[in-house]
Amino acid sequence: MKRIYLDYAATTPADPEVIKAMSPYFTERFGNASSLHSFGREARSAVEQARKTVALFLGAKPEEIIFTSGGTESNNFVLKGIADANKSKGNHLIISAIEHHAITKPCKFLEKQGFKVTYLKVDRYGLVDLQDLKRAITDKTILISVMHANNEIGVIQPIKEIGKIAKEQEIHFHTDAVQTFGHLPVNVDQLNLDLLSCSAHKLYGPKGVGALYVREGTKILPFMHGGDQENDRRASTRNVAGIVGFGRAVELAGEKIGREEKRLISLRDKLIRGVLDNIGRTRLNGHPAKRLPNNVNVSVKYIEGESMVLNLDLEGIACSTGSACASSILDPSHVLLALGLPHELAHGSLRFTLGRYTKEEEINYVLEVLPKIVGKLRSMSPLYKTKKK
Repeated sequence: MKRIYLDYAATTPADPEVIKAMSPYFTERFGNASSLHSFGREARSAVEQARKTVALFLGAKPEEIIFTSGGTESNNFVLKGIADANKSKGNHLIISAIEHHAITKPCKFLEKQGFKVTYLKVDRYGLVDLQDLKRAITDKTILISVMHANNEIGVIQPIKEIGKIAKEQEIHFHTDAVQTFGHLPVNVDQLNLDLLSCSAHKLYGPKGVGALYVREGTKILPFMHGGDQENDRRASTRNVAGIVGFGRAVELAGEKIGREEKRLISLRDKLIRGVLDNIGRTRLNGHPAKRLPNNVNVSVKYIEGESMVLNLDLEGIACSTGSACASSILDPSHVLLALGLPHELAHGSLRFTLGRYTKEEEINYVLEVLPKIVGKLRSMSPLYKTKKK
């Protein structure tokens, strides 16, 4: 049976070049990067080279990069670290209503500690309104956090314009760039960013390693306490092999960015057109143009997304209904509800995310198989039969 992977937003396979770069740091170069001897210095040198690579990719300084365990830790670090360091100035944070749970759940935690959070509504495409943002700012606002691109519907926010507003108001601005880092150009100065989260496994690097960019001079307190690693900003023994792999993944992304974007947009648009043209009562979720090059999110009326995912899996096609981090939650996606979709339509969503190894014949196969699956499931759907009468 064919095996087709179309869930690249959940994770990507590590590039063979990444694995090759990492391998020596599990064996002959296994030193602790904090040790003073040659084994430690060798590991430390590799970490610092990776730091330079990540910083260069972002247009940042190496000392502004803190290595973490991934996007979730970076996001928690920002929200709790900024809140703790700036609570004498204010207790108000602003985020969008469609942030990843790695943002919304720390915000819920902070609300229990006495902080106030504004959840900006989005329009039917998932875009934040800049006038709504301006109206939400108060003299107590200490942080604005809006994701660069949404992990479920792929909509790309006007980050540069949001950053300009934050800068004018002297408010820290953070973006969760987990879905864009390594896939779209990201320059922290051009986008007016003070803080940025990213994760290696979303760009063909290893799982368990990520980074947080913190602009020099930003007032933030450490999230984890212990040793003095990462210039006393993030305690814990460094994941040297992971960091080396992250650096190599960023180098490879830099070589492919642009060309890869055009190829994926072509495949993405073919898949979108094929689904909407060949399966009745479907809709595209997210903006038709302001979306990630690899993201297709559609709702199919009268059947549940999980049923479609399982049937596609039986045909060898791996996709999802939304965020992998929320796959065990039975409630409909908070992102789709924020767009104004009714519960039954939000339950009937499918997310296909394409990647470096996606081929056109694989898209053709999905377009051959999916209409049959939808037809079969609808023939068993009491709701569909009722609507047909």
